[in-house]
Amino acid sequence: MLRPILIVIAMAMQLLFRLFFFVILLATPALGQAPASTSTPAATETTGAESSQVVDDLVRILEDDTARAALIERLKQAAPAATEETATEEILPDLSIARQLAEYTRSVAQGASATVRAVGGIFVNFRQAVDGTLNADYEMLGALAVNLGIVLTGLFGSFWLLRLATQPLMARISRGAANRNIWQKLGIIAAGTLVDTLSVIVAWAFGYVLALNFGTTPRGEMGINQSLLLNAFLVVEVCKLAVRILLAPRHTSLRFLPVTDDNAAYWSFWLARLVSLLGYTFMFVSPMLASAISPAAATAVQILIMITVVTVGVIIVLQNKDDVRVWLSELAVRRGNAGLWRVLAAVGQQWHVLAIAYLLALLVVWFANPDEALPFMLGATVQSLLAIVIGSLIAGFIGRFVNVGLRLPPDISQRLPLLENRLQAFVPAVMAVVRWVVIAGVVISVGQAWQLFDFANWIGSDEGLGVAGSVVSAALIVLIAIVLHVVVASWVEYRLSASSGKAPTPREKTLLNLFKNAFTVALVIFGVMLALAQIGVNIAPLLAGAGVVGLAIGFGAQKLVQDIITGIFIQFENVMNEGDVVEAAGRSGVVEKLTIRSVTIRDMTGTVHLIPFSSVDQVSNMMRGFSFYISEVEIAYDSDIEGAKQAMRDAFALVMEHPDYKNVILDDLDLQGLIAITPASVTLRSRIKTLAGKQWGAGRFYSETLMRLFGERGIETPTPKMRYVPGKDGKSLPELPPVDDDQG
Repeated sequence: MLRPILIVIAMAMQLLFRLFFFVILLATPALGQAPASTSTPAATETTGAESSQVVDDLVRILEDDTARAALIERLKQAAPAATEETATEEILPDLSIARQLAEYTRSVAQGASATVRAVGGIFVNFRQAVDGTLNADYEMLGALAVNLGIVLTGLFGSFWLLRLATQPLMARISRGAANRNIWQKLGIIAAGTLVDTLSVIVAWAFGYVLALNFGTTPRGEMGINQSLLLNAFLVVEVCKLAVRILLAPRHTSLRFLPVTDDNAAYWSFWLARLVSLLGYTFMFVSPMLASAISPAAATAVQILIMITVVTVGVIIVLQNKDDVRVWLSELAVRRGNAGLWRVLAAVGQQWHVLAIAYLLALLVVWFANPDEALPFMLGATVQSLLAIVIGSLIAGFIGRFVNVGLRLPPDISQRLPLLENRLQAFVPAVMAVVRWVVIAGVVISVGQAWQLFDFANWIGSDEGLGVAGSVVSAALIVLIAIVLHVVVASWVEYRLSASSGKAPTPREKTLLNLFKNAFTVALVIFGVMLALAQIGVNIAPLLAGAGVVGLAIGFGAQKLVQDIITGIFIQFENVMNEGDVVEAAGRSGVVEKLTIRSVTIRDMTGTVHLIPFSSVDQVSNMMRGFSFYISEVEIAYDSDIEGAKQAMRDAFALVMEHPDYKNVILDDLDLQGLIAITPASVTLRSRIKTLAGKQWGAGRFYSETLMRLFGERGIETPTPKMRYVPGKDGKSLPELPPVDDDQG
């Protein structure tokens, strides 16, 4: 529904341009004419005579002592009335809330009054514009029509011909930019920009040649209105050139912005029209009408153009409401909904309301104070957009850096395998902080641009420098603490790595891990304390409170104190280390972790047991010095004992031949022989001495080999024997208890 309206508005704008140029050719004084004066020569002479008379009277008063004293007395009597308001203002304190509220309400009231007067003066301006046009000097219109007609025809005609002539070259440049890398593409885009820029400059220079050599003015001279037209042409076409460089509606390969062809053509069309309308109106038409007809005529044209531009802007905003909202939402999703992108997505939900409010506010501000308020608002807008664009670029670079990740060289990764993971977990957190700092910088820049606060002067003051120094010092302390943690953790990891050249002992593993934990805790405490002290927090009460809390813990948490004291003595006595197989508090297994307070043991089933040292009254370490594998086997009562012993020796010999176990066995087989006799069996014992912790593998292989040899040599184990007696009906009788063969 909105696109037909925009087409109609575009046609109306073209008609309005033609009307402007027609008015220029018919209603403007001669080229080079000075601004029209409203006073006649007689009036000028009268005014000069009156001014001379006033000066003479003032000189006579100053020369006469009596008259001079009377004048001074009269000025003194008038001074209190003139300074009453100033004295009243000086009584109020400058920083009082009442004074600030009064100043604010006064400025709002004055601004509203000025706006109402400006809106009410629109109709007066149009009426005065019509009167000025009717009273124009028509003898000058012909000369101006000739002069401007020559410049207009030559300027825009030459520019159109140049653009037409460079189109094949631009098309060739566009084809050359396809399928090129970024640097080659930038060079080709620069070449295309140079060609387009030369077209503008050549047409502009040709217009100056025409203005200086043709027309009703003497050769080598030109009127101010022709200069206004040429300067307006240069500024407008340079702005349109920037739009063409960014959007390139006719040359896709030369386009900077990632937009579709339809969007590029759409935005290029409307931006070019709006720039032309505003540029030619305020830089050419309005100044010329102000000097040729009346300031009211210039104001009337400006009002008409501003209303048209704001109306077109509102329609464009409504037409693209959904597209921009979806684009911002998708952009935030692609960026992970982090930081500035999340804010932009939230703003995108109601961006059209903000944009329309801004356009209407721009129109109202221009009505109220076009000389001061409008330049301030436009400057603040440009600064805000620059801050947002720069912040978005920095946030995008940070996001890409975090997404790509940090990769260390292979040799460093081999020596410090956990460093890369540690840095990958550390860098995103730092980058998130940096991203929020960027967002804060954007907010401060926008507030500074709109003068919501004077951050620049505040940061330059003693108070601002103190606050900034404190924040920067605290941030540096935190950063140094984090770097120290990474360095110490990496050094511990390097010492515990077997690739460092020397395999760490279990004692080194235990002590280094304890040192890393203690250093981390101390670093966190000291880093937080120093950072708080830098930002002005008194840490003395915190230290005193920590002492009181420690004393309370000492009385109330006796088990915790007992855990720590017992753990300290266990570490001093080197009872166990990480990787040892121990038995403590009724649990046996491998020590996985040792702290100053507890030990973590994983048993044979894989269950992890966390045992506080206060519950440990005895520690049995199975991995100190050497170990024994004890083998106790039972054989039948009537078995050959010497044959069984020989089988045990042969099994040990086979174990010594195995490549995996021969190097862990430290001594010959300790065959202790018969150690127990029962009515059904006898027990034989042997021991194998191995390295600490290596007894179980060699022992299992020894037991398997021994059982195989017993089976091959007929050495029976005391297994219960069952005898079944078949019944008379063919069914077996119930199972009988074992029967001793010797007793029949």
